[in-house]
Amino acid sequence: MSVIKNWSISILLAGAMFMGLQSYCGTASLKFAQVSDVHFFTGQTNTTYKMTAESPKLLDDAIEQINQTPNVSFVMFTGDLIDKPFEKELSAFLPHTEKINVPWYFAFGNHDTMYGGYLNPSVYMQLVNKYNKNYKFDKTYYSFVPQKGYKVIVLDSIIRDRLTSNGRIGEEQLKWLDNELSNSKKDVVLIFLHVPVVEPYNSPNHRLLDADKVKEIFAKYKNPIAVFQGHYHGGKIIQQGNVLYVSCPSLVGYPNAFRMITVTNFRTKTIFNIEEKETGLKDVQKLAKLLTFTPTVYTGEDKDRNAAITIKK
Repeated sequence: MSVIKNWSISILLAGAMFMGLQSYCGTASLKFAQVSDVHFFTGQTNTTYKMTAESPKLLDDAIEQINQTPNVSFVMFTGDLIDKPFEKELSAFLPHTEKINVPWYFAFGNHDTMYGGYLNPSVYMQLVNKYNKNYKFDKTYYSFVPQKGYKVIVLDSIIRDRLTSNGRIGEEQLKWLDNELSNSKKDVVLIFLHVPVVEPYNSPNHRLLDADKVKEIFAKYKNPIAVFQGHYHGGKIIQQGNVLYVSCPSLVGYPNAFRMITVTNFRTKTIFNIEEKETGLKDVQKLAKLLTFTPTVYTGEDKDRNAAITIKK
């Protein structure tokens, strides 16, 4: 009887410890890939900072690496999936995405649609949906829950009433963002967009014109918020209080890299493990570096490539 009693006590203690650990850890970890500025192009020419002729190979290499990584929940493209805003370019890009083993999503970039042209957001989204059954959204900005305790918000930062590389969120979308955050106060919020809220480096002709309004909304909330950005082709990681800004390098330009992010949510803190993953096409990367006037601007510092960031609750 004493043996049975001891076993019963051991089981109860183990259960209590397990429940305590669950309470401390909160939700499970979430892993995802951020791929930005693919600038997919069917032509055979490169530029001084974009290896567009090699873009299909670079994309396939990144997809292969992602597929070989365990426990990836989803892939997010943060804009400029294609280099030229034509249907034939998007139609050539999309078959490559069928190789991705997990759901994928995207935020619009300024190269993705054409001002005054045929490839508008509606046509673009219809084409994407033919290849991506997870993409069922009817607006250019949207949200979803990848797993309990996490909220993904995708913003449309593109100005479409004129030709410009600047971005804007706009009043309608700002109200929607505020409402989404208000309904997610207990979640870790992951925000994706093309034009950065916080610049990785100074570029007045590329910045988000209403970034201050976005930051004013962020300031109303105290839960962990991480913003994943593209557009500048540069790697940078900046923490401002409970908000983390992660700028992703370009896949098509030096250092020809993407991001792998693992988020672990504890009761009193959230840890973001951010890794930079270079593509395996080293000859392409070497040429891309030679064609880039200031490669360090795009790579950032060591702390901008790989980092473990803790946001306390």
